[in-house]
Amino acid sequence: MIKVGFMTMGCPKNQTDTELMLSRLEDAGIEIVDEDIKADIMIVNTCAFIKSAKEESIEAILDLGWLKQNRNLKGIIVTGCMAQRYFEQIKKELPEADAVLGLGAESEIAETVKKLYETGEGTYECGAPEELVMEGGRILSTPDYYAYLKISEGCDNRCSYCAIPSIRGAHRSRTMESILEEAKLLSENGVKELCLVAQDTTRYGLDLYGEYKLADLLEALCTTPGINFEWIRLLYCYPDKITDRLCEVMAKYSMIAKYIDLPIQHISDHVLEAMNRHGGAEIIRSAIERLRSHMPEIMIRTTVMVGFPGETDKDFALLNSFVRDTLFGRLGAFEYSREENTAAYMMPKQISAKTKAVRLDNIMNTQYTVAQEINSSYIGRTVRVLCESYDNVSECYFGRTEAHAPEIDGGVYFTSRRKIPAGEFVSVLIKDVCDYDLTGRETGK
Repeated sequence: MIKVGFMTMGCPKNQTDTELMLSRLEDAGIEIVDEDIKADIMIVNTCAFIKSAKEESIEAILDLGWLKQNRNLKGIIVTGCMAQRYFEQIKKELPEADAVLGLGAESEIAETVKKLYETGEGTYECGAPEELVMEGGRILSTPDYYAYLKISEGCDNRCSYCAIPSIRGAHRSRTMESILEEAKLLSENGVKELCLVAQDTTRYGLDLYGEYKLADLLEALCTTPGINFEWIRLLYCYPDKITDRLCEVMAKYSMIAKYIDLPIQHISDHVLEAMNRHGGAEIIRSAIERLRSHMPEIMIRTTVMVGFPGETDKDFALLNSFVRDTLFGRLGAFEYSREENTAAYMMPKQISAKTKAVRLDNIMNTQYTVAQEINSSYIGRTVRVLCESYDNVSECYFGRTEAHAPEIDGGVYFTSRRKIPAGEFVSVLIKDVCDYDLTGRETGK
């Protein structure tokens, strides 16, 4: 039996693509292994969003090239966003890659593996990104108690710094029926936390139904017989599409986590306009106010960018003040990455690497202070925690609250007098704060 291993780079949206490919491989009688040293063929599902993501993907391919030279690895297949965006360059400049499948050709993964293993011949196919499969059998690569569910693909927002529309194509939604069917299957298989993902989840349904349908989808997930999750979590939402109807539905159903991932990128109208973001500072402030008025307890995660071309000291100071005053519970920041074939690439007044690094450091210092203030408010409270693991060194369990998304937000370290399996919900009394995490002990057992 052919043994195949996977490395998935980038975001959860890419992870769902991997899970679809895993299912195709298993259906073809190919064994999936969890370590590269056990594999005959390694598949690298790459990311190409910004420079650092591309570098990480390339380093992974080069590292696997060593295994091919010095161990038993027979071949490397490159898939994902970098394979789509740099298809010709990978063929010419990365000899370590024995096959390259762009997004539109990932459905051929099983045939490509077999051909490479049996004949040593590579397959080089790109295909249109619109041919990327969004649904079908999946093998979860997450723990069995949570899963991602992609509700749409592609993007029509055309932010001036972003290459995603040219990589993944135009926005296209899945039908509500197909999403509900998949959600029901995940629920029946024991998934407790469902994370809805897309390039822009708030645009869901516009292409199919002529209007935003995320609120209707959420309501259907909460009311359809056979679907039962502890948390339904919203990731990758846009401020200009935060409607009253969406807020009302989120507030109404306990199954929906009072959490939202809402990237704002900036708060200066001057910078937002240059970024081609849909809506300026007032739209962002209005979205946050609307969310908090319906759900005072909601945890808002955001993402901001520093060093965009033309960002002045005044622009950055405005952003830094907004982050300090708005009290985002979670915040990620990154430096502007100059990406070819984007509108921002040729913009004047590009910011120096040194200035970008200083601004990134400053904004994260600001957020650290905010996070300490917010986390300290949890001390003395008892919170519901989804247990995920046990650390033998610290002799503590680790888990997440409703206010912590998997993989990106940190969580809660806690002690207990009993053995707790991963995936169990427990009550934890918060005793202290450790950087971005909370610490405490289990109560009531």
